[in-house]
Order: sequence, then C-alpha cells, then structure tokens
Amino acid sequence: MNAAHDLGGLRGFGAIDDMFIRDGQTALFPNEWEATVFGMTLACGMLGQWNLDQTRCAREQMQPAHYLASSYYEHWLHGLERLLVDRGLLSTAELQTGKATGKGRLQAVTVERVSEILGQGAPTILPAEATPRFVSGARVKVRNGTLKSHTRAPRYTHGCEGVIMLHHGAHIFPDQHAASGEKQPKHLYNVRFEARDLWGEADGEGLAGKAPAAVYVDLFEPYLVAADVEP
Repeated sequence: MNAAHDLGGLRGFGAIDDMFIRDGQTALFPNEWEATVFGMTLACGMLGQWNLDQTRCAREQMQPAHYLASSYYEHWLHGLERLLVDRGLLSTAELQTGKATGKGRLQAVTVERVSEILGQGAPTILPAEATPRFVSGARVKVRNGTLKSHTRAPRYTHGCEGVIMLHHGAHIFPDQHAASGEKQPKHLYNVRFEARDLWGEADGEGLAGKAPAAVYVDLFEPYLVAADVEP
C-alpha cells in the first residue's frame, strides 16, 4: 500500500464512522446509485477479464486528491471504468455519452448462473515448493517501501520490527496477481507489532492506562526480512 488509499495510522481524518455497526445492513448503500455500482462491479467481474487484486489496483490509480475527496463506491466506480476501458470492453467515448457504439464482444452472465458462480468462491491457498523462511517466534522487519505497485503491506508497518505469531500457509501473492494475473504462491504470516514500535511511545501506550496495545498484521514473506537485516 503506497498511495492515497493507504490511510492506516495517519492523523487528521477523525474517528472511524460507525454507521455500519449502528445501522446494520441498511447503511451499506445509503444511496441507490451505490447499490447499482456494487451490482455492476460483481456482474462485470463475472466476465472473467480480471481478478480481485486487479480490481483493487485499478481503484488505487485514482489521483490522490480525487481519491480523498470521493466516497467508497466512487472508488469502486472509478476502478470498474478503468478496467472496462483497459480491457477493451468499453471506449472512453461510450463512458462519456452513456451510449454503446457497437455490440459487446462478451456474453453477460445469466441470472441463473449467479448463485453457482458465487458459490464456487475463490480460494487463495496454493501449494508451495519452497519451505517457509520464518518460524513462530522469529523476529522480523518489514521491508521499506515493499513494491511500488499494488501491495498488501500497510505503510505504517514499513521498516518496523515484529514477531512471527502464525504461519498461514502459502497463498496467492497479491502483488504479482495484480501485475500479471499469475497465481504465484508465497508464504503468509501473522506478525505481532507493539503499537509503540509503529507509532511511538505517546500513541502506543494504550488507552486509559491499560496495557500497551499490540497490532497483528498478516504479511507475505517477500515483505519481510530477519530483524538483524536492514529492511
């Protein structure tokens, strides 16, 4: 995570909006157009022209000022439009006018197949030939910057030291999956960080005199080095 969407740990954005907890499912789509964007994104995803990591990567391409000034489903709409144009399924002119200039080259998924496709899921676990580099209890550091494209390593962890708590097995590496569509297996670990090591003593002391807080983050092996190595 290296762009405007990587907001974890940043100051100045206020408290997290708890409307989803407060209002339940009714708050998922406060406006009708948001439900439409959600439906279009799922329907177009079923065409099989891109994967989940590529949808996330497309949303991350928004200009920072635009991203921060827009809502959640505006991000989804931007990503969907970019993917449709990049894959040649829509032209920029068609997006601007809202009118098709020709017949689509792909057949839409029928209503009857939706439940079947959703029921299949999309498992990320893969067999890996390489053995895990780290074991539970090992001290590690997160590489600075990781990769400059789509990545799932939060910026606030970069350069910080933590402890391996669990090994989740090998999963599809999202960085490569977004870049090429290749399902490359990489080992995934749960890493514990002391909050003070992420944000300093003042912000990591915990709340109301309680014990110092810890943060647990799932991180892929390419993001990590041994604690005695420069990240």
